[in-house]
Amino acid sequence: MNNKGKIYVVGIGPGNMEHMSLMALKAIEKSQVVIGYKTYINLIKDLLKDKEVIDSSMKKEIERCNLTIDEAEKGRIVSIVSSGDPGIYGMAGIILELINKRKSEIDVEIVPGISAANAAAASLGSPLMHDFAVISLSNLLTDWEIIKKRIECAAAGDFIISLYNPKSKRRVNQIAESRDIILKYRKPSTPVGIVKNAKRTGEKVIITDLENMLNYEIDMFTIIIVGNSNTYIENGKMITPRGYNI
Repeated sequence: MNNKGKIYVVGIGPGNMEHMSLMALKAIEKSQVVIGYKTYINLIKDLLKDKEVIDSSMKKEIERCNLTIDEAEKGRIVSIVSSGDPGIYGMAGIILELINKRKSEIDVEIVPGISAANAAAASLGSPLMHDFAVISLSNLLTDWEIIKKRIECAAAGDFIISLYNPKSKRRVNQIAESRDIILKYRKPSTPVGIVKNAKRTGEKVIITDLENMLNYEIDMFTIIIVGNSNTYIENGKMITPRGYNI
């Protein structure tokens, strides 16, 4: 085993260069091999002209991570990329679990990035100024009953709620169920932000409320932020007060 290799698990943020960290850019620059989901590779293709690039389709996460470790064990410097932050529904956890399972001694560095929730919040104003919960509605890896329980707890606790993966072609009812759970604890007039392609080309930003949120287009590229009991809308922005005496 050659222990001179290294793995960077890189968060590329929303995908546009101006929203990537300097460390993310440096990690990719240092790397001989860059591995990732095709869509994310395409977002950073201008950075990869002199790199060996390995991309693959969705649902190949374990395969990509094993391949990353294989390449690093050859003594190569490898970046595996995630959109947003790699530690939030990204590649960081899988890489570290597989490194431990394989008893590999390869050095791993996690490079943080701007998460989808942060990117969407910036486009909406300041909705995440107080305690918040981030919940994915995808039930591919988590039982739907557990997800519903988490939504219920977050809503009961008056957390601002950021919903990832709210709807897909096959999964269409979960967002309506989630909205109905939250309505048990929040007023219908509670502000809701819907952001598609946050901080990417084609970004769409909508500010509405719990009662009307399902009237708008929602898909897998959408982040939804539901305000808490104090969130309000002013001058086209969602604002959650932190509690300062202004």
